[in-house]
Amino acid sequence: MPRYHYIAIATDGKKVKGTITAESPYSARKQLRVRSIHPSSVAEVGSGAEGRAALFSIFGRVGKTQIIDFTKQMATLLNSGIKLTESLSVLTLQVSDVRFKNAVSDIRDRVVTGESFADALKEYSDYFDVIFVSMVRVGEVTGSLGRSLSTIAGFMEKRQRVESKVITAMIYPIILILFCIAAILILTTAVIPKIGEQITRAGQELPWITRQLMNVSHVLTTWRLFVVIAVVLGFVLVLRRFLRTERGAYLRDRFLLSLPLFGPLIKQRVVSRFASTLSTLLGSGLAMAESLRVVASVTGNSLMRRAIQQSRERILAGADIATPLRDSGVIDPAIAHMVAVGEKSGELETMLKNISENLEASTDVVIERLSAAVEPLIIIIMAGIVGLIAYATILPILKISQVSF
Repeated sequence: MPRYHYIAIATDGKKVKGTITAESPYSARKQLRVRSIHPSSVAEVGSGAEGRAALFSIFGRVGKTQIIDFTKQMATLLNSGIKLTESLSVLTLQVSDVRFKNAVSDIRDRVVTGESFADALKEYSDYFDVIFVSMVRVGEVTGSLGRSLSTIAGFMEKRQRVESKVITAMIYPIILILFCIAAILILTTAVIPKIGEQITRAGQELPWITRQLMNVSHVLTTWRLFVVIAVVLGFVLVLRRFLRTERGAYLRDRFLLSLPLFGPLIKQRVVSRFASTLSTLLGSGLAMAESLRVVASVTGNSLMRRAIQQSRERILAGADIATPLRDSGVIDPAIAHMVAVGEKSGELETMLKNISENLEASTDVVIERLSAAVEPLIIIIMAGIVGLIAYATILPILKISQVSF
């Protein structure tokens, strides 16, 4: 009988780890729940290549591409008339990641025992988010699970393309920054100290700017560096904890939206994500109130979340949803008006889809403009910093040369 390694949450809220013997991952989870322990991860203890794969998978989550491939294959099998349990069995053999394979195997076992597919997916929120689960639940109820999975796969691919464009636009500036930081570190830790020692031995006084860089170099090459790192890490931890609070998240998102260059891009991404997600959920047959609840949980922006939650409350009270969106400050009045028109005409899903497509096209233009503006700006700033360090390096040498002459 196989053994499973588990990570779970005990009744007192503490994280516990251990191993358990069971016939399947589902049986292992069932045994843990009987002990009043809520498992968050259950993986079979393997050996050889499987054990090495499991060890490797610990260092990273399953990629989005693999989740998309799984969803597309599930949709293909179900649309071909193959039963859900048989489709899951087939895909279990094809999944390469050990952790994800165990998850799919456990989901299959749960479905075999009579649990709904959506409830089984809900246990693995690291792989399947609330949008995925909600649309699967609708597909199960309406008998169109294969079509729902096809819609989910298309939605995930669309969202991944938008994210990839942003990441691609950031690669070149990041490389520039890293290269310049490396050059600055080499100059301040290797070049300037040696020149400073030479000039000091010659009995000459160092210029003010060179002395300041010598002080920086002293910090970077002594135990003081660890003090600086500790202070920075402490500040980052405190800041992260504050940003996790409702107030901190609100201030962070408000600040990001007010940035002169990146603010418009962030705003367009937030609104585009809202429109495409809500359009997809409504198209899958999910009710408006439930769709808004799901969208609010995945919007990623606290200002937008508040507006969506207020819109949901207005819907439940029999009012419109456009007013809170317009008052949020995230959605432009023109887009809010389009939402209102779509709501009144009964074509909200189509209107949201059009809004999302227009914003995505506009986002591409904004990204290109940002790349064109940010890249030379970074080059100028870094060139100025490196030039300043070079000036501080050359200046004392020139003074010595003048004295010698």
